[in-house]
Amino acid sequence: MTTAAPPPPDLEPVTPHGGRPLPPARTRFGRWLQRRVPVDLEALRYYSNEPVPNHLKHWWWCLGGTPAMLFTVQAATGILLSFYYVPDPSQAYESVRRVSEVVPFGWFLRSIHRWSSNLMIAAVILHMMRVFFTGAYRKPRELNWMIGIGLLGTTFFFGFTGYSLVYEQLSYWGATVAGNLTEAVPLIGTYLARLLRGGEMIGDNTLTRFFILHIGILPALITALLAGHILLFRLHGVTEFEFESARLRGPEEKKTFPFFPDHVMTELIIGIGLAFLLTCLAVIFPAGLAEKANPLLTPAHIKPEWYFFWTFRWLKLTGLTLAVLSIGFFGFLALVWPFIDQAIRRRRPASEISVKIGLAAVCALLVLTVWEAVATH
Repeated sequence: MTTAAPPPPDLEPVTPHGGRPLPPARTRFGRWLQRRVPVDLEALRYYSNEPVPNHLKHWWWCLGGTPAMLFTVQAATGILLSFYYVPDPSQAYESVRRVSEVVPFGWFLRSIHRWSSNLMIAAVILHMMRVFFTGAYRKPRELNWMIGIGLLGTTFFFGFTGYSLVYEQLSYWGATVAGNLTEAVPLIGTYLARLLRGGEMIGDNTLTRFFILHIGILPALITALLAGHILLFRLHGVTEFEFESARLRGPEEKKTFPFFPDHVMTELIIGIGLAFLLTCLAVIFPAGLAEKANPLLTPAHIKPEWYFFWTFRWLKLTGLTLAVLSIGFFGFLALVWPFIDQAIRRRRPASEISVKIGLAAVCALLVLTVWEAVATH
């Protein structure tokens, strides 16, 4: 009696620990890899390729991927710039000058880093506005909205620490104002300001702390928040919207399209467009260097980066303590707005007062920003 020869080792079924046998891969290399990484590729392909609503074919509906791409650019260019930067008041400015004037293509890297930072902040703001005005923060996505607010605040702080590292005159005094604002926070302000500055005033420890925050703590925090944001987004799925034009076309119109390759190609095109835009901005408007920081000479007019214009104008209008308390209150309102909106709609189901309040807030922020941009004092 003869017995069949056993199959070659690479054709034997692969069974993960405690699981069912996996379907064999089609190629020899695939079977070799499958034995060493026992993952069900068919199941992975199924769960990662769900249908995507048609409205995501347009860039303005899928803004969330844009800041993620820009964050990747920030990380890559930031690592390269950190090779040359010295976080010490006596050497910081000169190290940035060396990057800009001596290091080959250093000016280009620094310009890409600066412009990707500005575009990332703008993209996060636009994404939050899109989510708010379409009501995509409502049940059951309240927690993801709160994570998004955390991402927005962290992105602002990211920009602030990066701007302060250059150690120019305006960035130094902008950091001084930020320290004073932090100190005005009730109860814990003194301790927070001392922790931020590394002492009672901005000194030798301040740049080191800003540098550690900028290259270590904040990137890790953003990565963690992004992971939670994407996880909840994947679990809940994309918010689907019903448009009047789609209803007029009739039910035969396809309402979804595949994630791969269609949506992946859309994101790839956006990435190529961002690379082209960043290159143009870096070449046409390279990052410059202003006067070196001088703690003994206060500039006549201090202006922060554009995304803090509204806070600076509000500070001038209201005073230190009231500005801190009101900004904190409005930030808390933004954080818990899904629950406030839910309470409003429980009493008035058809109410869209959130849209009116959001429009009023955007107009107020625009007025304060433009006012500060054009004001001379």
